[in-house]
Amino acid sequence: MFEIIAIIAVVLAIAIAVILLLAASKPATFSVERTIDVKAPPEKIFPLIHDFHQWVSWSPYENKDPAMKRSYSGAESGKGAVYGWEGNGNVGAGRMEILEESVPSKILIKLDFFKPFEGHNTAEFTMLPQGDATHLSWVMRGPAPFISKLMQVFMNLDHMIGKDFEVGLANLKRLTEK
Repeated sequence: MFEIIAIIAVVLAIAIAVILLLAASKPATFSVERTIDVKAPPEKIFPLIHDFHQWVSWSPYENKDPAMKRSYSGAESGKGAVYGWEGNGNVGAGRMEILEESVPSKILIKLDFFKPFEGHNTAEFTMLPQGDATHLSWVMRGPAPFISKLMQVFMNLDHMIGKDFEVGLANLKRLTEK
């Protein structure tokens, strides 16, 4: 019986060591990006992003918790505008603040998550005119602390977040191509 327990303990220790080594080999930062071409000028897309009050019409996170509590502070829109949220396990709690913008081509947002896990990232939207369309990009970047690296051993962060970005970009496309 002791031999079986010893074998199980050794196998378990090796499995944990492999997982920790895999996590340690992950990059120190992450980046998730999705793009879409929209048949609308940047001037039509930009206001939906730089005004957090407009996010309820397109953000993929707005429908994940119908009871989500939202707060707005700082500037009404643009640089200095702040949006806070607190919701269920699907949306957690956090805060966004527009740090800078170049009308109508770029918006940089400081993105702080408090729940379920703390994280401090940046989100950037770029709108580049291309003929009669706009190349719209949504990217999120940030540090990957060890706990994040450990989670990435078991789940694909790019796929998880990327799916939401694709939904949000498709919503922006639908709204602005009308």
